[in-house]
Amino acid sequence: MLSLARTSLRPARTTFTRSLVARAAAVHTLPPLPYAYDALEPYISEEIMKLHHDKHHQTYVNGLNAAEESYAKADDTKTKIALQSALKFNGGGHINHTLFWKNLSPAKEDGGKLVDGKLKDEIVKAFGSVEELKKRFNATTAAIQGSGWGWLGLNPTTKQLEIVTTANQDPLISHVPIIGVDIWEHAFYLQYKNVKVDYLSEIWNVINFKEAEKRLVDALKQ
Repeated sequence: MLSLARTSLRPARTTFTRSLVARAAAVHTLPPLPYAYDALEPYISEEIMKLHHDKHHQTYVNGLNAAEESYAKADDTKTKIALQSALKFNGGGHINHTLFWKNLSPAKEDGGKLVDGKLKDEIVKAFGSVEELKKRFNATTAAIQGSGWGWLGLNPTTKQLEIVTTANQDPLISHVPIIGVDIWEHAFYLQYKNVKVDYLSEIWNVINFKEAEKRLVDALKQ
């Protein structure tokens, strides 16, 4: 009898352990930067990168984990509906910033360098030239009222590159994100003050076009 009792407990313990592992794996964490904090200087300062990554992005991660935990515990529809805004804001902040860090690269490495290839071809086809893309992108993104993001996205229906914006921390849903630029003040104010057009002009020097081309090629395969 004792032997049978012990045997019967093993599956329960295994299930419980797996549940704990699955729950731990589901917790969102702050991804490390793929370069040093000062690697994007002089275009984005070390001070901004430390605050932006360690403080702002971490806040979104914490908020998302808290919102998801509360949602999982909620046993009524009203509470779950009330949590939707927190999930969208913090989830979008985490998604957008995770993409943003990979979207940048030091100028001494891949930053700002767009070589001949699929991305350049598609940019020229959609906008006439790379410089025209930058001009239109900067004008559209600078015109955002308040905080938000500027995007170069691939329209999944037409397979064309388009410039779109999202408000606050809303993730880009309508298009496949190829390049995203954070236009929240925490992304530039310590260095560029209120002149966000200067920030938008300079950030092209550290845009990781190699990563952007990889996203484009992958998206076109879908």
